[in-house]
Amino acid sequence: MFLDSAKADEIRRALELWDIDGVTTNPRHVMEAGKPFRTVIEQIAKLVEGTAKPVSVEVDPHLTDWEQMVEQAKQLAAFSPNFVIKIGASVAGFKAIRELNREGVRTNATLIFTPAQAWHAARAGAYFISPFLGWKEQYGDSIVGLIREVRTILDNFGYPQQIIAAAIRNSRQIAEAAIAGAHCVTARFSLYEESCRNPYTRMGEEIFQSAWDATPKR
Repeated sequence: MFLDSAKADEIRRALELWDIDGVTTNPRHVMEAGKPFRTVIEQIAKLVEGTAKPVSVEVDPHLTDWEQMVEQAKQLAAFSPNFVIKIGASVAGFKAIRELNREGVRTNATLIFTPAQAWHAARAGAYFISPFLGWKEQYGDSIVGLIREVRTILDNFGYPQQIIAAAIRNSRQIAEAAIAGAHCVTARFSLYEESCRNPYTRMGEEIFQSAWDATPKR
C-alpha cells in the first residue's frame, strides 16, 4: 500500500501506523502541502532516506517535448535514490519513458485509463504503471476489468512492471484492485483510516464490551 500525499506529517504518520510501502505525489498534492515544490520533495526524501520505499514525483505536466521531460526527470531523480519519476501517458511521454529507462531512471507511467496505454508503458520500460480507477468511475465509465486486463497483458508477455491502482476513492476499490491483480494501491490517508473501520466491527465491539462489563469481576 502506497500513500497518495505530499504532506510530510501525513507521510510520517502513515509510516508509523502502517509502514506504508511507498508514496505517490502529484502536482495537486504538492499544492495542498502549501510549500514550494523543492521544499516538499526534499522533506519527503528525508522521511524515506535509508529505505527502499519508492516515492513517485511528477515532471511539469505542461511539458509536451520528450527531451524536456527527460531532462527534468533526471534532475528530479538526482534528489533521491527513492524517487521514481511520473510521466503522463502520451506519445511524447512514452518516448521519454523509453529514454529514461535506457539511462537507468525509474519511471511511473501515470494517467493510464486503457489497457492499450498500459501496453505502451510496459513496452517503453516504465517501472510502475498507474491505472486511474476513481476518475473513470466518477465520469460514468466502468472500472471493472481494467486492472485485470492490464495484469493479463503484463503476464502474457512476461513484463516485470508493477501495477499501482491509483485514484482510489473507497474501500471497495482497494479490495477490488487487490483481487484483480494490482501489485499495490495508492490512496489518501483518510481513506486508509476509513478502510480499517466497519460498522459491523463496531457493532461487535459494543456487544463484547457490554458482555465484558456484565461479567462478574470475582
